[in-house]
Amino acid sequence: MKAMVLKEPGTPLVWTELPDRQPGPGEVRVKVLACGVCRTDLHVFDGELPNTKSPIIPGHEIVGRIDAIGSNVSGLHLGERVGIPWLGHTCGVCYYCKAHKENLCDAPLFTGYTRDGGFATAVIADARFAFSLGETGSDVSLAPLLCAGLIGWRSLEIAGDGKRLGIYGFGAAGHIVAQVAQWQGREVFAFTRPGDTGTQEFARSLGVTWAGGSDEMPPEPLDAAIIYATVGDLVPVALKAVRKGGRVVCAGIHMSDIPSFPYDILWEERQLLSVANLTRQDGIDFLGLVPKIGIVVKTTVYPLDQANTALDDLRAGRFDGAAVLVP
Repeated sequence: MKAMVLKEPGTPLVWTELPDRQPGPGEVRVKVLACGVCRTDLHVFDGELPNTKSPIIPGHEIVGRIDAIGSNVSGLHLGERVGIPWLGHTCGVCYYCKAHKENLCDAPLFTGYTRDGGFATAVIADARFAFSLGETGSDVSLAPLLCAGLIGWRSLEIAGDGKRLGIYGFGAAGHIVAQVAQWQGREVFAFTRPGDTGTQEFARSLGVTWAGGSDEMPPEPLDAAIIYATVGDLVPVALKAVRKGGRVVCAGIHMSDIPSFPYDILWEERQLLSVANLTRQDGIDFLGLVPKIGIVVKTTVYPLDQANTALDDLRAGRFDGAAVLVP
């Protein structure tokens, strides 16, 4: 197998040939057909997350086909197309796992962070965290749904059922969630980097009610706002934009420091919440709805060996939607 390996945080990924790996008990080997490039991959690359395995193969928005099955695996078959998400293993015995909150597991493994991921031609996965994808939709268009879509879905659920939804950061997750929210009958207000008229126009092309810079207030108070941009300064901005009793959801795994802000903008029962990882039920619920919603994922495709370029372009905001690597 071949892979783009992160030897040390902050250094370029290295094109590496590795021995083929065999799945152990409860595992499957998946031939990678496409792997999305997520902002969390940038956090791993930059060393912003603690206890990163090193070296590591990044990538956790994986679409592929099973080509080997270990012992004690049921419900999956050779040749089946599956998706491998960020949460790659849970202990099953801690308080959170037993309370059906496996996204908060005390001893988890994360794909592309603490276990090798999909910036490769093949990946070993815990069979319990391999979602059957069926045959509808292209490999490239499905890949971003495995994190941008799933975390987006969880953040949308946590945001509640308010009709006016603000989205701060209109990238991979933002443009997917905007379509889901509109399918649910909500109005979407898209906030981009100040002056980024191109992304604002992209948001309008997806039918949002309003698009503007994050330095602007929406034309009417929001019921809820989700922050996908990793900018802590946006927390008080979003709190000011939501109505009394409204919610602000921080959906990233990492964010710059949140500045101090006056209590007045949190008062009147506004809520500030965060999203951590996902559960398998999130995957079942969201991926089951995807064919009904008709999500159009905007992608920019890169060959696997151009993963460093894809990461640079993501950091610089050189594309709308999501980047996807193809072996």
